[in-house]
Amino acid sequence: MMDMFEDDAPAPQGNQPEYTVSELSGAVKRVIEGEFGLVRVRGEVGRVSRPASGHLYYDLKDDRSVIAAITWKGQAARLTVRPEEGMEVVATGRMTTFPGQSKYQLIVDDLAPAGAGALMAMLEKRRAALQAEGLFDPARKKPIPYLPRVIGVITSPSGAVIRDILHRLRDRFPRHVLIWPVAVQGERCAPEVAAAIRGFNALPEGGPIPRPDLLIVARGGGSLEDLWGFNEEIVVRAAAESRIPLISAVGHETDTTLIDHAADLRAPTPTAAAELAVPVRADLIATLSALSARLARGTLSALDRRRQRLADLSRALPRPEALTGQAAQRLDHAAGRLGGALGLTVARRRTAFERAAARMQPDLLLRSLDRRQAALMRLAEAAESRLHRRLDRQRAAFQNWASRLDPALARLLSDAARRTVEGQGRLNTLSERLEAATDRRARRGEERLVAAARLLDGLGYEQTLKRGFAVVRAGGHVVTTASAAGAAPHLEIQFQDGRVEVAPADAAAAGSAPRAAEPAPRPVARKPKEGSQGGGGPEQGSLF
Repeated sequence: MMDMFEDDAPAPQGNQPEYTVSELSGAVKRVIEGEFGLVRVRGEVGRVSRPASGHLYYDLKDDRSVIAAITWKGQAARLTVRPEEGMEVVATGRMTTFPGQSKYQLIVDDLAPAGAGALMAMLEKRRAALQAEGLFDPARKKPIPYLPRVIGVITSPSGAVIRDILHRLRDRFPRHVLIWPVAVQGERCAPEVAAAIRGFNALPEGGPIPRPDLLIVARGGGSLEDLWGFNEEIVVRAAAESRIPLISAVGHETDTTLIDHAADLRAPTPTAAAELAVPVRADLIATLSALSARLARGTLSALDRRRQRLADLSRALPRPEALTGQAAQRLDHAAGRLGGALGLTVARRRTAFERAAARMQPDLLLRSLDRRQAALMRLAEAAESRLHRRLDRQRAAFQNWASRLDPALARLLSDAARRTVEGQGRLNTLSERLEAATDRRARRGEERLVAAARLLDGLGYEQTLKRGFAVVRAGGHVVTTASAAGAAPHLEIQFQDGRVEVAPADAAAAGSAPRAAEPAPRPVARKPKEGSQGGGGPEQGSLF
């Protein structure tokens, strides 16, 4: 009879004891801490992390191995040397384990510098050599354009860097952006970045693809090893030879690479590079409006000042009567004295003639006196007549001047008023021309943006799929030959409306069935933000 309470568990095999995971981890921890109670390790500091907790996490490495190191918050405040990436140090501490991740680590109590690391020494040597060639000379650097029409961005198309740059450009001043996708880490980083810089410089002016006015080389933060591609000589030389102004935005603010020295401008972050590339459109509009208002106010103020000055001068001018009154008075006074002076002169001459006649014969003297008297009278009448005519001419001239003075003053005031009206008209014309120029520039920008969007839609490979073509992939890579398709265990074919997985003939005979067509995700049209385009043009579409 079967025992219903029989234990079905398998019997233990051998004499080996069984450990739980925690027991085994604890045993390993005791062995390591017992064997390496206090050690001194020399190595190069790798990646350094400083979280908000205040602890320090970093790596100690040489050319073959890496050890994780930790300095707790309390001990980190007492360190005389702060660990920096690339620094070679001698660390004193104790070995322990971290069971949560099955790794061993060094708890560092003290750090002492031991010299520059191998990578930092190599970097410094390369920097000194390139600087000696003059590649970092400030005189070689080109000014950054104030408002570039086209911006070329050299970065990875799948990272957050390009999204940050496009977002900041769209917020500040939307521009036409060309992206050259490159690897930003690993062996392919340096040649691809150098080729991208030279490729943008090789674009012809006025060609089908617009030549950028500004280049941005961007990458997010990372360790010294991750950013090493931007320290390669080929990248530095390409940046120094670029005829297009270049902004380097590699890493965070504390990261420094050799391309930063060769670039025309270094940005602390990729987002800051977008801010340095373009101004704020709203600020420009506000500045233009303020300058237009100042121009209008200045013109009106100048016209008012001149009008007031003219009025002041016209009040300071004397009346015509005041100008001619004294001269007319002097003329009348001289005319009044003329008759008495002539009579006095005639009397004096008559007396002189009478005395002379007394000494001569009476008849001759009388006849001579009569002749002289008659001649004198004729002379007096002629002189009086000439004086009266001259006085008449002077009086007529004074009256003519007085009659011409009033119309002259009226014409002067009329000309000043006419110049004031003409100045106001010219101000209105300048304002209309400024508004028309702004509208024409906005329309041209909108037309270029629409043409670029149509070009982008026409060059996409999805348009080729709609004409009956298909894309064959194996393992995520495009297959272009029949031999490669036969060697692949599975194939993926992309059509216009979806993708289908198939297998070669051998695999199909083994019973593998193709997967149903999976519709491809459709691109989602992003609505432009209000006010982001400014000129009313459509927003630039995503390139991905």
